[in-house]
This record gives sequence, structure tokens and C-alpha cells, in this order.
Amino acid sequence: MAELRVYLSGEIHSEWRSEIKAGINERNLPVTVLCPVTDHEASDDVGVEILGEEESPFWGDHKGAKINAIRTRKLIETADVVVVKFGEKFRQWNAAFDAGYASALGKSLITLHGTQLSHALKEVDAAALAVTETPEQVVGVLEYVTRQ
Repeated sequence: MAELRVYLSGEIHSEWRSEIKAGINERNLPVTVLCPVTDHEASDDVGVEILGEEESPFWGDHKGAKINAIRTRKLIETADVVVVKFGEKFRQWNAAFDAGYASALGKSLITLHGTQLSHALKEVDAAALAVTETPEQVVGVLEYVTRQ
């Protein structure tokens, strides 16, 4: 199988991306990993850093969100598979949006979250082709689909 492009969307407060990357490397899978900017401060501040300060934090966040959306949309459109991780600590509205966008584009979607979020994410999970609970399960799915 040709190389698979996998976009890792979702929470940025744990090491799940590193765990998936390590699993891909350990199994020598033909996978290229695409990621958003995971430095929370850099992501939040990109709008005002590039386009200038705002009087209201709302408009500063607005600028940053739009610039981040340029990157996110391009990477989701480029990806063959989109993995969306939902964490327990924060509500990731952006992750849910990414899952919906990927689904609307017909991308293969994998969700990653604990069982405590199963009810809250039932509609998102219904659009997913795999619902996983651990990074290791995600790597297992990727290994299976890239087998020749």
C-alpha cells in the first residue's frame, strides 16, 4: 500500500501524539503524520502576533482561530485518515468541528477517547470508522490498513 497521511487532531494536553508516532516508527508503518500547532500559547496568539493587537480578547482569539483554520483545513483535506482525540479535562469544540469537517469530506475518521465520553460523543462516534480508547489501538488500526 502507498504511504498513508494521517492527521492527528484534538487535545494538546497529553502525549498521545508522541505515543502514536512512536508506535508507527516501531512498526515501521508507511505513515506520514500531520499535526496542528500543539504549542497552546503559540496557537492562541498567532493572530495578534501576525496581524496586530486587539482591544478585546474576543477579536484576538478570532484572528488566531481563523489563521489556525487555514492550516487545519489544508491538513484535513490532505489527509487520508483523520484521528480525533477527545480529552477528559477540557471540552474540545474544535476537535468535534474537525471530526465533522473530516466526515463531510468523506475522510476515514478514527476517534480516540475514554469510555466516560462515549455517550456525549455518540453522534461523532457514529461517523467514525473506528472508535478507539488508546493510542496503541490507533496504531493497530493503522498497521492493519497499511498491510500489503
